[in-house]
Amino acid sequence: MKILLAPMEGLLDHTLRDMLTRVGGVDLCVTEFIRVTNTVLPRRAFIRVAPELLNNSRTVAGVPVRVQLLGSDPICLADNAAALAELEPHGIDLNFGCPAKTVNQHRGGAVLLDEPELVGQIVAAVRRAVPAHIPVSAKMRLGYNDDRRAEDCAQAIEAAGASDLVVHARTKAHGYRPPAYWDRIADLRQHVRLPMVANGEIWTVADALRCREVTGCDRLMIGRGMVSDPGLALAIARHDAGQTDEAGNRAVPWAVIAGLMQLFWVGVSQRVAPRHRSGRLKQWLNYLRKVYPEAQQAFDELRLMHDPAQITQWLMVHAAGGMWTPYQVRGDKTCTG
Repeated sequence: MKILLAPMEGLLDHTLRDMLTRVGGVDLCVTEFIRVTNTVLPRRAFIRVAPELLNNSRTVAGVPVRVQLLGSDPICLADNAAALAELEPHGIDLNFGCPAKTVNQHRGGAVLLDEPELVGQIVAAVRRAVPAHIPVSAKMRLGYNDDRRAEDCAQAIEAAGASDLVVHARTKAHGYRPPAYWDRIADLRQHVRLPMVANGEIWTVADALRCREVTGCDRLMIGRGMVSDPGLALAIARHDAGQTDEAGNRAVPWAVIAGLMQLFWVGVSQRVAPRHRSGRLKQWLNYLRKVYPEAQQAFDELRLMHDPAQITQWLMVHAAGGMWTPYQVRGDKTCTG
């Protein structure tokens, strides 16, 4: 299986992409969306969300990064895509899946799924504006309030020339509540030949295997599952390679996660205002504690800490044992701690 790291607004940004791709098993990343309204954004706006553009559109670990745009005006999106293309991204992705109320109220994200014709116009305009060697992909949900037009949207995206399509197997109305309706992705694959990526409710290797079986997709996009378990993509890769760990053995030990936390804090401290830094670390720990009991203990100890200097000191003491050796990820299915 190929694993794509999902965009997650307000969580899975450049710093966390860096951490998760260092672990291994991720084949491609998509950035959080860049909102396009009525102007062509300056170069710095693209680089702020995707600093990887300054590194051949790759993370430090060498994983390719696509940059996602969100908007509803085909002409303006095309103009911005052309500007972005000058920075040579690994690809450009179009967001038709964001469920956020403020985004949808401004005709962005999932609300456009009620207008398949417009969805097709957007993809076609961007495809025409971007050099042929740069992929143009799309990410959609099954619909806005219902999934009656899912096939129409998928067909419009295919006809417009997209390279591939990620489908989050829920509507906007479903939000992030389980389950994900993987069977509807299988339905869509009967109506389009476009390469498809399945997304939604993949938390474990077993989930990934079931999702592949139900959808027929050999490419999966994972978001919250990877944030909670940074070793998930690596574990999937090991399974596909016939390398099975002992039952209950995590692909990445806590010592490695502790080292990543320390490195993550350095990145956050460089990019985030002091008053928000503690929140970013606790946000990640909140996900990690779903898998790591050690993260629960760390969360409890840090919960009332807000001073960056105090947190830095805590990490120096508690994460010191998590110092680790970086390793190349693509093609290297081992993890060293």
